[in-house]
Amino acid sequence: MSYTDGFVAAVPANGKSEYLEFAKKAAVIFKDFGALTVVENWGDDVPEGKVTDFHRAVQVKENEIVVFSWITWPDKATRDAGWEKVMSDPRMNDENNVMPFDGKRLIYGGFENILDV
Repeated sequence: MSYTDGFVAAVPANGKSEYLEFAKKAAVIFKDFGALTVVENWGDDVPEGKVTDFHRAVQVKENEIVVFSWITWPDKATRDAGWEKVMSDPRMNDENNVMPFDGKRLIYGGFENILDV
């Protein structure tokens, strides 16, 4: 069964095109190293909860939008090897490919897929 990395970030609301440009460059690199899909979603209907929510998870500030993303891999072994290659790829450290958001507030994790219908 495939494996998924999930991400939630707070991105400046006026930085959608900059974020998309960054994401497109990163997607090419991830796919070069085995990712099946890279999906980016710009927050549109992200309600604030009473106990917890996406906004609190990434400490959204005024004029920021929640972005929800995932990368699907064929399996965990491909993901682990892919991430190692991605992190050492010079394109990820290119001064023209800087994260257009506060990476300290990014939340992420790897997930074993248990249902895919």
